Amino acid sequence: MRARLRRIVLIGPAFIAAVAYVDPGNVATNVTAGASFGYTLVWVVVLANVMAVLVQYLSAKLGLVTQRSLAEHLGDRLPTGPRLAYWVQAEAIAIATDLAEVVGGAIALYLLFDLPLVVGAVITVVVSVLILMIGDRRGQSALERTIMAFLALIAVGFVAGLFVAPPEPTDLLGGLVPRFDGAESVLLASGIIGATVMPHVIYLHSSLTVGRLGTRGEGLSMGTLLRATRVDVVAALVLAGILNLSLLVLAASALYGIDGTDTLTGVHEVVTSELGAGVALLFAVALLGSGLASTSVGSAAGAEVMQGLLGIRLPRLVRRVVTAIPAVAVLAIGVEPSRALVVSQVVLSLGIPFALVPLVLLTARRDVMGEHVNRRVVTAAACLVAAIVIALNLALLWLTFVG
Repeated sequence: MRARLRRIVLIGPAFIAAVAYVDPGNVATNVTAGASFGYTLVWVVVLANVMAVLVQYLSAKLGLVTQRSLAEHLGDRLPTGPRLAYWVQAEAIAIATDLAEVVGGAIALYLLFDLPLVVGAVITVVVSVLILMIGDRRGQSALERTIMAFLALIAVGFVAGLFVAPPEPTDLLGGLVPRFDGAESVLLASGIIGATVMPHVIYLHSSLTVGRLGTRGEGLSMGTLLRATRVDVVAALVLAGILNLSLLVLAASALYGIDGTDTLTGVHEVVTSELGAGVALLFAVALLGSGLASTSVGSAAGAEVMQGLLGIRLPRLVRRVVTAIPAVAVLAIGVEPSRALVVSQVVLSLGIPFALVPLVLLTARRDVMGEHVNRRVVTAAACLVAAIVIALNLALLWLTFVG
């Protein structure tokens, strides 16, 4: 009994990673997908979540077994030139991530308090720094509990609408059949993948488990720690997957074909008219929680990548200001926020192979992982995930520039 309680205490790192899987970018892509194409892309959400479970477990496993993060492994192996180039693309991904999360928080504050978007963006950035200070001052466990509380808030807000407008079971099952409906559906599918299998969280999760052999894991075997990690990853990402699916299904059942659902502000208005002010309020509160929590996680991920690849650790406030500038600029010049969210998720999708391919290669090497090297079937599954992502990206580029 005591050993079981100790394994439960190990649960937490995956929930920090999972909050990034329900960020405002996910909200925008999933709601847009459901409102525009009904249940057509349900299968993409399910597939993306299955892929995410495997990817995040491999990331957590790498950090746990080797006591080094993915970024640190890459920093050790890459020569100076390629290492700098690798950091540039990773930093671009971090900025795209921050764009989605800060813009989402700003939209939520506008919906709740009618604050100007630029002001809302600044508030979102400031609060994210305060959230990260919890981890700095009270340790990772305190940060994990804070993020779990945000996840609970997000869950209530995003699932509430399904009780008002439940989906048709036959339509939901039909959405599990893989298909597309034109170039825009491929764009959204790529965005859903990018918003679910997020590259910055692949880097971050490996660093979160580096300390699992510390006080909470002291005295436990590596096998026990890995089993606890599997439970952690599955529980956290199943929750995130349910929330993502709820968003798409709610949009498909209640918003499909209705004008004005191409922006989050429009979605909020339609939800108010179709499902009631109470559901709309919960949606806006959940969106705010999503933006605040996920931008905190995104900032931590960006700092980890810079530390691992370049050996540089900037002051937290400096880093937050630098990565938040593009988001604030986008809002200041009047770019449509919801469209910016969807495009940012496509950028994330383009960055996935740069994190995923090295992760698969490293966890498949016995000289890196020792006796905990991936089994061949796991490596094959991870290679299939990478192939699917790369194929979607190539299709997206073809449809964007040639089709």
